[in-house]
Amino acid sequence: MRAGGVVKGLVKRAIMLYLTLVISVYITIVVANMGGLVDQYIKSQLILEITYNIKRNPEYRNLPPAEIDKLIKKTFEIEIKRRGLDKPFLVRSLIYLRDALTLDLGRAMYLQSDSGSRQVKIIILERLPQTVMLFTTSMLIHFFVNLFMGLYLARHYGSFLDKLFIALSPTSVIPGWSYGIFLILIFYSWLHVLPPGGIVDVPPPEDPILYSLSVLKHMILPLASWIISGFFLGCYGSRTFFLIFSTEDYVEAARAKGVPPRLIERRYILRPALPPIVTNFALGLIGSW
Repeated sequence: MRAGGVVKGLVKRAIMLYLTLVISVYITIVVANMGGLVDQYIKSQLILEITYNIKRNPEYRNLPPAEIDKLIKKTFEIEIKRRGLDKPFLVRSLIYLRDALTLDLGRAMYLQSDSGSRQVKIIILERLPQTVMLFTTSMLIHFFVNLFMGLYLARHYGSFLDKLFIALSPTSVIPGWSYGIFLILIFYSWLHVLPPGGIVDVPPPEDPILYSLSVLKHMILPLASWIISGFFLGCYGSRTFFLIFSTEDYVEAARAKGVPPRLIERRYILRPALPPIVTNFALGLIGSW
């Protein structure tokens, strides 16, 4: 009976997560498409490309202008119908949702995979392992740095360093890629000590140790950019969290009994504060996958 209840709960949670995913993806599609405005841009670009290609084609050079215009219009209508742009935006948005959930994302206009494919699905799947490795590593570093730095700041409440972290915490609203641009300018363009991108040297080292070192070298700049982005706010959040627990009555009672500060920190502050911290860390770790 208990096992059946657990399975039922897991099924309900899985359904809710799936519905949340579907709704989130659909909202993203509507917002990114600006209610169909992007499709209008695509139509404008499409008519320009068709006009350019037909007028540059030697086979149609001797046709009268009226015939060329008719050919352009006919080709445009065929292409619009092929891409489904003749349907209402509501229908198109549902088609986009289906394609997004099945990773049928069409072909990229400018990017291509390392194998030369322009299929968006292949490009994403090719970059996915590196992305997971980057964000999982960043999450692990963030967790331990925020934990220990938050404890240190809570222990030295009101110090210069504590005030400095409070003052610098708003810098965490700047996205990581912004820091990445500056780091590339400094360490690649100026100092020439770190690579600006990629995952490994070209050609890749054959020795496993050298290969691993090459991967680590290429991860320094992206890791540093994401760590810097969330460093001050993460430490400030942990510090505030620990300060809240440090004002509890049982902590004051332990201090009154003469319990050593280190023991109070470990037993009466860190221990009750860890469950929500570890839960958030686990959820973030799952999210990075």
